[in-house]
This record gives sequence, structure tokens and C-alpha cells, in this order.
Amino acid sequence: MNKLLTHLTEESAVVDAFLTLLDREAAAMTNGHFGTLPAITEHKAQLVDRIAALDIERERQLEASGYPVNRQGADAAAAAGGPVLQEAWQALLERAAQAQKRNHRNGVLIHTHLDFTRQSINYLRGGKGQSLYGPDGKHRAGIGSGHSLASS
Repeated sequence: MNKLLTHLTEESAVVDAFLTLLDREAAAMTNGHFGTLPAITEHKAQLVDRIAALDIERERQLEASGYPVNRQGADAAAAAGGPVLQEAWQALLERAAQAQKRNHRNGVLIHTHLDFTRQSINYLRGGKGQSLYGPDGKHRAGIGSGHSLASS
């Protein structure tokens, strides 16, 4: 069971790193630092892959110890391992729930930004599929006053 405890500790550390990254992602979107998102997204994908690999390894350890490879099996293994293992398992479950909530929050932020961008583009197109402004920054004929955006 010491091997499982070591594994749960490692898994929790990776989920903690993921939580920190989710907070950085939210801060970047909230503060308009969109240029940092590609690097955050890449790191996020790496952590997701690492979490998935650790999950598979935990399942292998459960199976090798004779426990079912599901939540009930993990709960039983943690209970059999004593209070320290139970605490480590519960901590991991709590971190995973936090990650799910924060990832959902970030998804809402992303969709909010996308909706705003779509609405802005629609507005600039005059709501009719044509742009209010030409490539020179001036209103298109018949759509506006003909003033350049740069002179406004």
C-alpha cells in the first residue's frame, strides 16, 4: 500500500499544478492577456496527458492488488490501507473536483469572450454581413459618415 500512497501523492501534486494553471488561464482571460493563452494551453494539454497516465497507473496498481478498477475499488483499497491512505485518496478526489469546477469556469469565460467577439464582428458588419469599415478604416459608402476610424 506504500506504493499506492506514493502514487496518490504524485497524482495530487500533478493535479495541484493543473489547478494552478487553470487559475493562470482564468487570470489571463480576465485581464486580457490573450497572448499567454497558447503556452498555457500547451502546458495544460501536457498536464492532462500526465494525469491520464497516472490514472492508468493507479488502475494497474488497484488491479494488481486485487481491487476492482473503479471508484468502489479505489475506495476499498484506500480503506484497507489505513487513515493516511484514505486521507491521500480523499485529498485527490477533492482536488479533482476543484479542477473540474475551475475548468468549467474557464470554459464559461472562453465562451463569454467568443460571444462578445462574435457580437462585435456582427456590429462592425452592420448586422447585414457587410463591414461598416473598409480596409482603409473608413466607413463604407452608404453605411456611415465616411470618417476614418483613426480620426475618431
